[in-house]
Order: sequence, then structure tokens, then C-alpha cells
Amino acid sequence: MTANMGVATAIAGRYRTRGIATEDLQQVAYLALVKAAHGYDPEVGHDFLSYAVPTIRGEIKRHFRDLGWMVRPPRRVQELQARISTADAELSQWLGRSPRPSEIAARLGEDPDDVNEALATVGCFTPSSLDRPAGEDGTMTISDLLGGEEVALGAVEARAMLAPVVRRLSERDRRILLLRFFRGCTQQEIAEDIGVTQMQVSRLLTRIMSDLRTGIEGRSAAVADSA
Repeated sequence: MTANMGVATAIAGRYRTRGIATEDLQQVAYLALVKAAHGYDPEVGHDFLSYAVPTIRGEIKRHFRDLGWMVRPPRRVQELQARISTADAELSQWLGRSPRPSEIAARLGEDPDDVNEALATVGCFTPSSLDRPAGEDGTMTISDLLGGEEVALGAVEARAMLAPVVRRLSERDRRILLLRFFRGCTQQEIAEDIGVTQMQVSRLLTRIMSDLRTGIEGRSAAVADSA
């Protein structure tokens, strides 16, 4: 194992800059080397490296598959992306330039659409930071372009649900709602306005809220049944 640690380091180095720290990849490679040493059978007739190298590569690829994806695409895409990376390096050396997706597809014998899909998953290892500048001028970040929660939409929906129910209330009940929730009056002020006691206002508000809740639930059930 000591004699072949350099081989393990070299294999791990081929997978650097793919979203997992080089030190972590080296540790995976060293553990794979130990695994290979325990599983190697010299009586089979093959030399140790012919058994150890595929073992190390397999463990590194498994590490990527299990832990390397921050956004996990289908396993089919993961495995194809790993093959594309190898083919890309080989074709780049042979062509003297970066290969086109069609050339990678031909090299692997895969459908070009599948190759393009797998190439789109490269960012799944290390998605771009939301603080990365967006646009040529760099004045905005990616997070600035993301939509936020639209509070006004919630208010519109609430009014649409409440309006028909409120219209069914008596004139006095509607005035109580107006004074309490739109003008911010206290229960005592409401009592003086409509000519009752503060305790009666408290009971009226409780009953009005119950009526509104029942009415809204009834409308929601009706909408669900019609859908």
C-alpha cells in the first residue's frame, strides 16, 4: 500500500475541480487502495495494479455518486456525466480543442440529446452562489433576480374569499368589523358607537368571527366540490 500511494494520489488528481475537495478525494483513494490490498489475490495471476486501479476509480466514482451532488439528477445522468468527463479529456488531447457535444456523443455511442442533458448537470456538484454577479455590468447578483413572496397577492386572495361572506352579515355586524379592524377602535369605543356594553361587543366579535369562519369554510368546500 505504501509503495502505491502515489498511484492513488494520481488517480484522485484526475477528478479534481469537480466540486469535491482534492484532500477528500485522496482519502477516498487511499481507503480504496486498502480495500484493494485486502481483496487482491496474487494466485489469480494478474499484477496488483491491474486490480487496484479499477478499484480506486470505482470508489471515487461511487463517492461522487453518493455524496458529490448538491442537486441530485437521475442516476442514469450521473453515470453518463462521469463518462462524458473522461471522453472530453481524451478528445481534447486528440483534437487540440474542446470537443463539441456531438463529438462526445459519437465517441460514447450515446444519443446527442442524452449527452446535452448530462452536460447540463455539471453545475449540480457546485451550483453558482446567489451572490455571484449577474450581467455584464456586475451591479446585480443572482439573488436580485429571484422573485420574492408577493404579500399583496395574499391580501387580494383574502378579500376575494371574505367579500361574499361579509356581505351576508347584518349592517350592525359589518359596522363592528369596520370599527374594529379598519379604524382600530377599542371594544369600549365600539360599544359607545353602537349603544351596547363592552362585554356585549366582545361576545358579538366572537360570534362574527365564528360566522366568517363558517362562511369561508363553506365556500372552500363548494369550490373543491366544483373542481
